[in-house]
Amino acid sequence: MNFISPSKGRLSFNQMFRDLLAFINEHPDDTYKMIVGTDSQERQDVYYVTAVVILREGKGGRFYYAKEKQKGQLSMKQRIFLEAARSLEVASRLAAKFMAVGKTDFNIEIHLDVGQQGRTKEIIREVVGMVTGSGFDARIKPDSYGATKVADKFTK
Repeated sequence: MNFISPSKGRLSFNQMFRDLLAFINEHPDDTYKMIVGTDSQERQDVYYVTAVVILREGKGGRFYYAKEKQKGQLSMKQRIFLEAARSLEVASRLAAKFMAVGKTDFNIEIHLDVGQQGRTKEIIREVVGMVTGSGFDARIKPDSYGATKVADKFTK
C-alpha cells in the first residue's frame, strides 16, 4: 500500500512511518494524536481512501492518504465494515512499528464514517465494537474527521 503526502509525494508505508517519526522527534515532548480513517465512494466500482493523520496538539499536523479501488458494488453495510477493516489494518501496522521503536504509549484513534443521523445509525454498535475489540479507540460522526473530512476529500 502506497501513501501520498501532499508535501512529499508518493511514499511507501515504511517511508510514511519514518516521516511520522521524524515529525514526532522534532518536538518529542509535545502531545500527539494519531488518527486513521477510511471513507469510500461508490461509482461503477468502490474507491477507498485511508487517511493517516498525526496532530501535534495545538501546533498543526501532517496527513497521508492511500487510495484503493475494488471492482463491483457492495451494500452500504459491507462498505462501512470494509472501511473499518482497512483502517484497522493500517492502525495495526502502525502500532506494531511504534512498538518496535519503543513508543509503546502511542494511542491510535480509528475514525469511522458512521453517525447517529442517516442510514449508518443501525450499525454503529457493531462497527465500533469491531474497532474497540481490536484494541483501538473509535470515533463516530461528528468527531470522526479523519474519515469524514480528510479521507472523504480524496474519494471524489
